[in-house]
Amino acid sequence: MASTDPLTDVVRAVRDALDGGPAYAPQPRLSDVAPPAGTALVLRTSGSTGDPREVALSAAALRASAEATHERLGGPGRWLLVLPPTHVAGIQVITRSLVTGRGVYPDTLDRFTPAGFAAVATDFTDLLAHGPRAYVSLVPTQLHRLVTAADDGDAAGLSALARFDAVLVGGAATPAPLLARARAAGVRAVTTYGMSETCGGCVYDGVPLAGVRVRAADAEPGPGPVPGAGAGVVELSGPMLAEGYVGDPGGTAAAFRTDPDGTRWFRTADLGSLDDGRLTILGRADDVILTGGINVAPAAVEDAVSEHLAARGTPGEACVVGVPDPEWGEAVVAVVTTGRPPAGHHPEGSTDLADGGGELLAGLRSAVGQRLGAPAAPRRVYVTAALPTRGPGKVDRRAVRDAVVRAERETAREPVRP
Repeated sequence: MASTDPLTDVVRAVRDALDGGPAYAPQPRLSDVAPPAGTALVLRTSGSTGDPREVALSAAALRASAEATHERLGGPGRWLLVLPPTHVAGIQVITRSLVTGRGVYPDTLDRFTPAGFAAVATDFTDLLAHGPRAYVSLVPTQLHRLVTAADDGDAAGLSALARFDAVLVGGAATPAPLLARARAAGVRAVTTYGMSETCGGCVYDGVPLAGVRVRAADAEPGPGPVPGAGAGVVELSGPMLAEGYVGDPGGTAAAFRTDPDGTRWFRTADLGSLDDGRLTILGRADDVILTGGINVAPAAVEDAVSEHLAARGTPGEACVVGVPDPEWGEAVVAVVTTGRPPAGHHPEGSTDLADGGGELLAGLRSAVGQRLGAPAAPRRVYVTAALPTRGPGKVDRRAVRDAVVRAERETAREPVRP
């Protein structure tokens, strides 16, 4: 019998699925194809760069992920849920809570705000003042809101965040300046890398969780920041791998492969490099921009852009895309938020762009060029109120690129030349 609280129904369904009951899908199914036998959860991928797919996760995989997380963080604890229980990050907060038997503590707010989080997080951590450990999982956009509010004089949310024993930050790349700012405020931030196909994060701060193996496959040297020597397509192995994609045997066969020794691997769409066992993500393989015959990694440019914005006192988020260019093949274009919506912009979620040229463009080109070389320097920069997202805080690169293409057509101005 359904309750009047949707979250209670979700928690009950996940608990039943972990205990061998029927598979649970927190979002409407994309097809009526039955999941493989032994499936506990059917989760959608975010679809941030293509059509979403349904991933089949077993109870054993979900439990292995939860146990490895707690081992890395220093032991079981209680989790505050501030992410939607429809994608893997939010569902895993529920799973970890059920595995430890400590229950789910939800953020009852309809929308994440610094003030609302401060109130809920303070109550939560007060409740756990004498144990157990307190954990929360955020996406970078939420962390950015807390930091921005603190910089505006309202540090209650960031101070409340610093009371947690660990704060997982994942779902998208976390800009280095944002991470440094949060840690300087005492936040025990742990960056996570993973996806629905790995039950969420399985690499924390670049180091694989217990039982997880990582390799950079098909590494090939090339010009520019990517692929570069030692970089390749990231492949992951471990007990938390999904069974495959529901109703997509071809996609499953392409993404999940088994070595002759029996080790099963998941081939991601990301480029990465390994240095003494530590993984660095360079961006998605299909996001690499080919400009003038040089490969440019958007993630590397975004890091440089974010650091420049922070250094000039206007911290914000950045998304770098390639748009068609008759001379260079693709032009590198940066879209940034600078903490305050520019005049005339619409509310959050808008993809309206304002030309951010002049001093901002000159500074970005200099900073990026010095760090990554002239080909990586953006030839145009746009400012927006907020970057469009899909799923739990993942930037919708397709929407950003489409907005840039529209803006380029409207302005009909030539990109800046090196």
